[in-house]
Amino acid sequence: MANPQEQGPQPPFPQQRQQWPGTESEMQPKPDFGESSYRGHERLKGKAAIITGGDSGIGRAVALAYAREGADVLISYLSEHSDAQKTVELVRESGRAAIAIAGDISHEDHCRQIINRAVEEFGKIDILVNNAAYQQTYESIEKLPSNEWEYTFRTNIDAMYYLSKAALPRIPEGGAIINTASIQAYKPSPQLLAYATTKGAIVTFTKALAQQVIKRGIRVNAVAPGPVWTPLIPMSLEPDKVSQFGKDTPEGRPAQPKEMAPIYVFLASEESSYIVGEVIGATGGTPLP
Repeated sequence: MANPQEQGPQPPFPQQRQQWPGTESEMQPKPDFGESSYRGHERLKGKAAIITGGDSGIGRAVALAYAREGADVLISYLSEHSDAQKTVELVRESGRAAIAIAGDISHEDHCRQIINRAVEEFGKIDILVNNAAYQQTYESIEKLPSNEWEYTFRTNIDAMYYLSKAALPRIPEGGAIINTASIQAYKPSPQLLAYATTKGAIVTFTKALAQQVIKRGIRVNAVAPGPVWTPLIPMSLEPDKVSQFGKDTPEGRPAQPKEMAPIYVFLASEESSYIVGEVIGATGGTPLP
């Protein structure tokens, strides 16, 4: 097992709480997205990628890794402008083009705008990373508002459908779609009823779409992270739960975003050319079924 002190901070963390959508700049300790550690090897040289939720967390780590592997990157985000600007700066410092688009991906029109903008700027789309997500905790189904259930589905799974549908005609043979699922698809927390249900839907969507589009030479796969230290955590959990976040994994800590990024690079590269419709877990030792 990796030395937790080498990989990232261990709980307990400072108790903290943020409002939706949450920002990385307010988190303590700050997440590690690989700025000082990720080294590229031109695995994605000349590619163009779209990453939703690319302003922070896993999305920022993937954007940085893709840029250092040679890809131009468009990130979409809701309204976290300062975080998004930081990601854009990191991509450009890596020598690649970067675009940031704010807006709500729960609306199909906005999803189409994202795809069209990428084509206008880059001339193509090689990689689509459906990563953005919304979650909130409720102790019982009676306390979970209907509009919140619907918004969670629109953001987490409907947007994946809208973006994939609009992007696929623009993705050439050899392209890839990578979806962010979760350990919650397999081991759901009752307080995350809506979020966990959407993550189960993402697993099924990934496996079904993969069988459709492999005939076009496009691969669809997913990543199922365990606990990862991102703004979703202080935004959605009570401060005492934030303090102990990730402690119950065999690693005894949450992942840092940088630990997820290499999986997304692998699934976008030729190194995974025979992997189709799979879900790769990254859970800190908690087994997936």
